[in-house]
Order: sequence, then C-alpha cells, then structure tokens
Amino acid sequence: MTLRHLLADDDLSAAEQRAVLERALTLKAAPFSDRCLEGPQTVSILFDKPTLRTQVSFVGAVAQLGGFPMVVDGRLAGVGVRESVADVARILGRQSAAVVWRTFEQARLEEMASHAGVPVVNALTDDYHPCQVLADLLTVLEAKGRTAGLTLAYLGDGANNMAHSYLLGGALAGMHVRIATPASHPPRAAVVDRARGLAAEQGGSVTVTDDPVGAVSGADVVATDTWVSMGQEAESEQRKGAASPFEAFRVTRALMAAASEDAVFLHCLPAYRGSEVDAEVIDGPASLVWQEAENRLHAQKALLSWLVEQHRDDA
Repeated sequence: MTLRHLLADDDLSAAEQRAVLERALTLKAAPFSDRCLEGPQTVSILFDKPTLRTQVSFVGAVAQLGGFPMVVDGRLAGVGVRESVADVARILGRQSAAVVWRTFEQARLEEMASHAGVPVVNALTDDYHPCQVLADLLTVLEAKGRTAGLTLAYLGDGANNMAHSYLLGGALAGMHVRIATPASHPPRAAVVDRARGLAAEQGGSVTVTDDPVGAVSGADVVATDTWVSMGQEAESEQRKGAASPFEAFRVTRALMAAASEDAVFLHCLPAYRGSEVDAEVIDGPASLVWQEAENRLHAQKALLSWLVEQHRDDA
C-alpha cells in the first residue's frame, strides 16, 4: 500500500476523515488511552513560520501518545538553503516515526513527503491548513452532533490557506460550504472544482460569492481568518482600514444575526478584534474559538495515531 501523508485535506477520504474525527472524540475523553508512540519514538516537528497553537498542540499530542516531540527550527536548520529538502527528509525519516512541517510553499512539503519514508503532516503551508480544519470539524461535531448537511460560511480572503482547506475539508464532511470574499480575492479555481466534486459525492455543496449577508444567511457555522496572513505583511495597509476590499466581510453582531439562531463562530487565531471580527462576536456566547484552539491537540493526536497505524500496517 501507499505511504499515507496529510499534505492537503483531501489526502483523506470522507470515511477516513470521519474515522480520524471519531478517534479524536475518543482520545479527548481518554487522553492517555493510545500510546502508539511509546518508547518513546520521535516525531520531528519543523517550524519555518511563527507558531503558538501549532507548536503547543503538536508537542502535547506527541507526548500524550508516548512519543518524543523533537522541535526543529527550520530557519536555523536552513532547510532548502543549507541543505536540500530531500536530504533533510532522508535524515529525519530515518530517525522519526513521522514528520510535521509548518512551512511556506506546498512544493517544499511535497518534496519532504517524497523522500522521508514516514508519514508527513502539513502543519500549515501557504496553500492549505488541514489540521486546523480537522480541529474545526471536531468542534462543530461536538456542538452540533454532526457535520453532514450543515452550512459553513467563511468570510474574508478567499485566496488563503483557510479558505482552501474549508472548501476541501468541509466538502468531505458533507457540509454546504460558502466562501464569501471580494471578487479580487477568489479561491483557486482548481480547489473550487475539486471541492465541488467532493461535495457532490457527500451530499453537500460549494458556493463562492462576494455577498457576505447572503453567505451567512441561515448558516450553522460562521468562520473567518485574519486579512493579513503570514508573508503578506507588506500588504497590511491595503488589506485593513476603510478602503480595504475586506471591510464588508468583517464578522459583526449584525452579520451574525443573519445566521441561524444557534450559529457558532470559529476563528483559527490569532484574531485582530475590530478588523476581521468585532470583539462582541469573538468574545460573545456564539464563539467557540477557545474550544476550537484546544481541539487542535485532540484532532492532531488522532491524526498522528491514525497515520502511524496505517504505516505500521503497510510495513
């Protein structure tokens, strides 16, 4: 069988995504019931970008699974500069049960997966953020009891990694995914097409619109993300303020009122109150952002357990 990775959300099938989420629920209820990395086995965790939740949750997940989380500063190691990604992959793969990488270009991650010989996990790239969406789906599952048939409205930059992962991950989960974004910042056409195909298979749908009120209308879940992602700092002035194309997509209490009466609010964090979301929303009763942040631990723990299990079965 083929070595399994999670490089993008659709590296899992719909059934596999459900299995990982169910495992996450089990591990959240019984944190030390799975010791698949007992030994301890090492999981290499590389960071090329700033991190808080990703580092805390992956280190905690590996430790709770009985393993040793070896954190590597990718900039200090000079991955792809001091030595090639392929060579680094061969080194890490021989000493690790899995490799987790938070980096920039998706191609770097794909090269790592091609040479590591162990499961590789996308802890965020410029294109996708699949571990965050697994945590978001786990949060929705806890709040609503299901994901299939629910409507998720995402507002903000449609061209960023969260929009792409909501499209793919939400479609796999059988959700009706609505991406509300300025016409100047649409999601990648190939991702939208792929998501529509997945949604058709799972009974969901995909909509891309520049109408924030229409997107939120009747939605069960409302989500957003910062308007200035890592690497876009030079565009900060254009992306924020009254002249910003995103201004109409700020999640306000008035906008939330258009959603379902029991709608929940999600944000992958860090959040900038008064920019992409008002304080009264993110700090209000509909917000599940702190539960969502904690669920990074449980979702990633379940994912690592599942990937390690698949790799052992293939060996």
